[in-house]
Amino acid sequence: MSSKLTKHGSSSMVRKITQLSSDLDQEGENVSVGLATYTVHIPPTPDNQPMEISLERSTSRRVVDQYASGSIFTGGFNQVTRAHFMETVAESDSSHPKMTDTKGSSCAVPGCGGKLLTDERGLNILYCDCDYKICMDCHRDALRTDGGICPGCKEPFKDLNMQDASMVNHQALPLPHGDDVPRMERRLSLMKSGPLARSQTNDQTLSRSQINEFDHTQWLFETKGSYGYGNAMWPKDSENDASSGSEWMGGDPNAFQEKQWKPLTRKLSISAAILSPYRLIIFIRLVVLGFFLTWRVQHPNEEAVWLWGMSVVCEIWFAFSWLLDQLPKLYPINRIADLDVLKEKFETPSPLNPAGKSDLPGMDIFVSTADPEKEPPLVTANTILSILAVDYPVEKLSCYVSDDGGALLTFEAMAEAASFANLWVPFCRKHDIEPRNPESYFSLKRDPYKNKVRSDFVRDRRLVKREYDEFKVRVNALPDSIRRRSDAYNAREEIKAMKLWREKGTDEPRESMKISKATWMNDGTHWPGTWTTSAPEHSRGDHASIVQVMIKPPNDEPLAGTTSESTNIDLTEVDIRLPMLVYVSREKRPGYDHNKKAGAMNALVRASAIMSNGPFILNLDCDHYIYNSEALREGMCYMLDRGGESICYVQFPQRFEGIDPSDRYANHNTVFFDVNMRALDGLQGPVYVGTGCLFRRIALYGFDPPTVKEETGWFGRKNKKSSSVASVPEVGYSEDQSLRNGSTDDEEMSIFLIPKGFGNSSLLVDSIRLAEFQGRPLADHQSIKNGRPPGALVRPREPLDAATVSEAISVISCWYEDKTEWGDRVGWIYGSVTEDVVTGYRMHNRGWRSIYCVTKRDAFHGSAPINLTDRLHQVLRWATGSVEIFFSRNNALLASSRMMFLQRIAYLNVGIYPFTSIFLIVYCFVPALSLFTGKFIVQTLQITFLVYLLGITITLVLLAVLEVKWSGIDLEEWWRNEQFWLIGGTSAHLAAVLQGLLKVIAGIEISFTLTSKSGGDDENDEFADLYILKWTSLMIPPLTIMMMNVIAIAVAVSRTIYSNDNKWSSLLGGVFFSFWVLAHLYPFAKGLMGRRGRTPTIVYVWAGLISITISLLWVAISPPSGNSQIGGSFQFP
Repeated sequence: MSSKLTKHGSSSMVRKITQLSSDLDQEGENVSVGLATYTVHIPPTPDNQPMEISLERSTSRRVVDQYASGSIFTGGFNQVTRAHFMETVAESDSSHPKMTDTKGSSCAVPGCGGKLLTDERGLNILYCDCDYKICMDCHRDALRTDGGICPGCKEPFKDLNMQDASMVNHQALPLPHGDDVPRMERRLSLMKSGPLARSQTNDQTLSRSQINEFDHTQWLFETKGSYGYGNAMWPKDSENDASSGSEWMGGDPNAFQEKQWKPLTRKLSISAAILSPYRLIIFIRLVVLGFFLTWRVQHPNEEAVWLWGMSVVCEIWFAFSWLLDQLPKLYPINRIADLDVLKEKFETPSPLNPAGKSDLPGMDIFVSTADPEKEPPLVTANTILSILAVDYPVEKLSCYVSDDGGALLTFEAMAEAASFANLWVPFCRKHDIEPRNPESYFSLKRDPYKNKVRSDFVRDRRLVKREYDEFKVRVNALPDSIRRRSDAYNAREEIKAMKLWREKGTDEPRESMKISKATWMNDGTHWPGTWTTSAPEHSRGDHASIVQVMIKPPNDEPLAGTTSESTNIDLTEVDIRLPMLVYVSREKRPGYDHNKKAGAMNALVRASAIMSNGPFILNLDCDHYIYNSEALREGMCYMLDRGGESICYVQFPQRFEGIDPSDRYANHNTVFFDVNMRALDGLQGPVYVGTGCLFRRIALYGFDPPTVKEETGWFGRKNKKSSSVASVPEVGYSEDQSLRNGSTDDEEMSIFLIPKGFGNSSLLVDSIRLAEFQGRPLADHQSIKNGRPPGALVRPREPLDAATVSEAISVISCWYEDKTEWGDRVGWIYGSVTEDVVTGYRMHNRGWRSIYCVTKRDAFHGSAPINLTDRLHQVLRWATGSVEIFFSRNNALLASSRMMFLQRIAYLNVGIYPFTSIFLIVYCFVPALSLFTGKFIVQTLQITFLVYLLGITITLVLLAVLEVKWSGIDLEEWWRNEQFWLIGGTSAHLAAVLQGLLKVIAGIEISFTLTSKSGGDDENDEFADLYILKWTSLMIPPLTIMMMNVIAIAVAVSRTIYSNDNKWSSLLGGVFFSFWVLAHLYPFAKGLMGRRGRTPTIVYVWAGLISITISLLWVAISPPSGNSQIGGSFQFP
């Protein structure tokens, strides 16, 4: 069955805009100048009203949509923006109607054999009423050579607008202006009417009073005057309720209103039986520490003043550091979201939404990857599949994959994932699969058939498992496939060049011919990104912008599947639509700072604003997949609840897979995610940790929250006053309305002046207001002052066209951020290797709040390095970023008054904690030095000292027990965290301080490499990576501390035994102190041992030499009292 060509009466609403552009051939030479034609939708007027949108769109619109979706767009600085229609993206076949490379029936033109384009239902797109099957290429040839005559019926084609779509292919798009043109004149937009302008008139019914003043609940439920007695929405338990005492037949409408409004989230306070003692013990411990330090200062050890001085300074710093860490933990809370209320509010039929379409706002999901060698494409593909199958309205979801390496391997792996998704996603929806990552799902060790009630589940699972195995084979074979393909094409090019050289008969030597070893795509064209063999304009730091829509934007109507003949899976009752999937690789050129991951994220923010403009953004690393398909809905509950307009992001905890059962190196980091982050949630909100975070787009743009809370109380819980922000109650807005930009002096900047900060893409600027409006909560309660009317987001999105994608190419060009505020106040913030913490800090500093969302079922799962070397390098990167923050203007000491006091303390601790390593290393050497010299940090072990020490220890243990109680972690996890705190503090944190100081003082930049996510060489061992140990200088300090303490214990015991003056009290104190250090370093020692003696010999050599040298030096300098010989009275015979 085919969809016939129909010419709608709305064609009069289409105006053609021509733009002069250069038409370049495949060699890149300017040979002609042509006219590229684009279509722009004119807003309706009283004399020009559009027809109702039907499922069958006009043929020209569908072809333009498919052309924009099925083409790979490239461009950049001083380059034309070109669109190449992809005949084949992946080697695997795909029959899903939403796939960009899906083709219909064969072309009926003799000798062609091409495939017809298909619409959103998978039906052939036909150009003539006679139903003659002709592909787009043959149709273009017919328009050019035959005067637009159909080869079938010999009549002219009816829809001449098809010429616009047919003539665009391989047409050069406008060249961005160079730097010599003023930036305000460098207009990027090919269409003057962006999404905002196109939607402006459609939203004219959303008046100002409807959004800010009108009480929708009264209008919705007071139905006597308009509909008489009774209502389809009336609660059944209130009908004919005579006891209500109301004149209404169905009860009191006000009571009904109060019953209907429900909050989307609830705050669960920690039990006072736990929290009150917890706070009391914190106070007691603080008092004991104060008395102890006072006593220590007043009672020096005259025999070893230097040892006493070192220990006292370290103890004072430890007390200060503990206070910074403990104060933000005073107000921990828990939260819970109600998904049933979310569905009732946004997806239930109502007078404004009789069809029950989803009124949820759109969401753009960002997945970032940079190196397919260290981040396997199969891992990224599984993450993409979990996103495409998430439980969220399909038409509201878009997924953007940022390939910062511009690798063809990642591109084709994503194409394979998009192809496999047409089977995997419907299978997940049909059988409620969890998790929706195929690799994790098929690796589950529990019973896969538990709670499955459909009789065909076993058969379907077996078939999908077989298809997934084949999918894995194809993805894993891509590197060899690309290499063989490129070698074949390069050999062909060499043969052609050799033939040309022979035909010319020149005297030039053959060696003078330079033929680049290009990387070739599946359709026989050059890959515009990074080549396997680097070449000019095709290397990791020098390549063009690339945008490829791999899965087209879905229609807003459900699309039921059929019984597939190839897989024999019944999908007749399953919605087979897929969310839009876009591959993005930003332009990189020498001389431009690419700003690593932060720059890639900002490029995605701009590209997504042009193409889909979801008001909310979810950021995921390529190895973090969605483990709970309803996690996005839970996050949206907080964003759309009362007061949600002031929430900048919702941070989910990170959970990891593949960690050894003992969690030797504290990879789960549960103390941070379940203790510190829950506690921060009771203040201004948790910090941003780089992944698993749901952002409000307008907060990323650097604007202030609608209601700014000025903090004037000590603990940020009182004396708050609010100032309103100018808002836009409707999409159509006037020039006197403005959004407040995030400046410390509360300066309000008009939306029409912000191109200075956002760049001069008019489509990007126009999208800001729309994103702000769509991200508001529903105005369904009188207390919601900054909401939107119900049913405002049920309309379908605008289709993609070539001009829109071309604009996306422009905004991800390397020069776009010049003289803008991207990376400074807008988007992800530049200047630190931990751009995530800085970005979250800037939002909190403007007065935004954040939420910590702990779901019953983990929201996301990821991988973490379980071997010691990679773990230390990971901690080194985090600590280095903290040092950079401390020496920058992002230091919490310089925070504005909008940040709460305890929140400022938390951020101050983030910047200070690496400096604790200096005092920690000194303190770890103190017991060894004490044992070598026979002295101790106190002159004698007095009862006062022991009482203080006992009090500090008991309060520490009680705090740990109570933290375990209210956070839900295990005591073993708390102890593992303490151990790795000392391991990291004596290794990576010290190196971070040194590197940070070098960067601040000497300007030496710090570079970090990606952590490899591949497995170990033992395929049969799940934890093979645990035993991998590579040499790093970070191991030297803790190894030296460990060996010195061991040697010091042996020397001290020997000295005390053979000494004439036995000081057992000093020995016991020093030995206990040393054992405390060694107990914390036990996981480090176990990691050095490995499984098969893999520890590098150089580690033992250097550590042993340093330890022995220092030990002998101290023993020689300070021999046992009463004897000048080291061995005391003991002598060899």
